[in-house]
Amino acid sequence: MFSLDTIIRENIKGLQPYSSARDEYVSDGSTMVFLDANENPYNNGVNRYPDPQQRSLKRVLAEQKGISSENILLGNGSDEVLDLLFRAFCEPNVDAIISLPPTYGMYKVLCNINAVENKEVLLTKEFQPDVEAILSAVTAVTKILFICSPNNPTGNTISKSKISELLTNFKGLVVIDEAYIDFSEDESWVAELVNYPNLIITQTLSKAYGMAGIRLGICLASREIIAVLNKIKPPYNVNELTQKKALERVIDKKLIATEVQNILKERDTLIRALQDIFYVKVIYTTNANFVLVKVDDATKRYNQLLEKGIVVRNRTTQALCENTLRFTIGTTQENNALIKALKELV
Repeated sequence: MFSLDTIIRENIKGLQPYSSARDEYVSDGSTMVFLDANENPYNNGVNRYPDPQQRSLKRVLAEQKGISSENILLGNGSDEVLDLLFRAFCEPNVDAIISLPPTYGMYKVLCNINAVENKEVLLTKEFQPDVEAILSAVTAVTKILFICSPNNPTGNTISKSKISELLTNFKGLVVIDEAYIDFSEDESWVAELVNYPNLIITQTLSKAYGMAGIRLGICLASREIIAVLNKIKPPYNVNELTQKKALERVIDKKLIATEVQNILKERDTLIRALQDIFYVKVIYTTNANFVLVKVDDATKRYNQLLEKGIVVRNRTTQALCENTLRFTIGTTQENNALIKALKELV
C-alpha cells in the first residue's frame, strides 16, 4: 500500500513553514488599514503583496476541474511545481526517480539540480511504457515516476491501462504531466485522484490557454500531498499580475475552446501536407499541438528551414528520435509559410 509518510523527506515532516503577512490576515477587499507587511502604501495596482494561496483563481479552476481548491497548488510555471516535488520527497544524494525517454528534458535537469538519481527506462518503439522494465528498475529509494501524456516530443497519449498498472504497483508517487491534455481526445486523469492516493497531475496555462509569458503551472493531487508542497513553496510564488491575467483567461472558456479547435484543424492540414513531402519518412501520431516527423536528415532540414526564417525543433539527439523534427502548430499564416518552405527544400 502507498504511504505518504514513507515518501516525505524527514526534514520536511517537521518543517515549520514561513508565515507571511497575508497568510496571517487575508485581505477580503474591506476597508481595513493594512500596516502589517511593510509595503509601500501608495496604490499603483501592485504595491500590495498578492494572495499567497491564489484563492480566487483556484476557486475557478476547482469548479472547472470538479475538485476542491485544497487539491490544487499553483506555481511559477510547471517547472517550479516539478522542482517542489523533488524538494519535498527526494533526499539529495540518496533517492532516485524514474523517467521514460524520449520525454520532457526538465525531469533530468531537476535531478541534476537536486542531486537525485535519474533512472531512465526507454519507452518502447511504439512510445509506450515498458511496465515490466519500469517496475524492475524500482528500488527502496525510488520515490517518483514521471509520465508525460501526451508525451513531449512524441505527441502520443500513454496507454491508460499501462498507467493504471503502474499506479497500482509502484509504491511511490506517479506524476502525470498533462501539459498538452487540452489537445487530446483522451480525458485528463483528474477524475482518478480519488482512486489513487499516489497520483499527482501537473498542467499548465502555457499551451492551450496561450499564456506561456505569465508562467503559471498547476499541480493537482490529494489534500495531503498539496499540504506538504504548501509547506515549502515560496510565500508569494505567483505574482499579482499573473493571478489577475490568468483569472481573466480561464474564465473565457469559449474563446479557449475556439483556439484549441483552430489549432487542431491546422494540425490536420499540416499532417496532410507532410504526407506529400518526399524526405518525410514517418509522421508520428499526435494528441498535442505539435507533430513529430522522421526525415532523411534532420540537421540538414533544420538548417534549411532556418535559412528560410522558420524555427522548428531538431529532436534527433533524443532517444528513439533519430532524424526527427518537431513542428509546433502555428496560425494559418505561419503554417502556410512552413508548408511552402518544406515543399521548396531539395
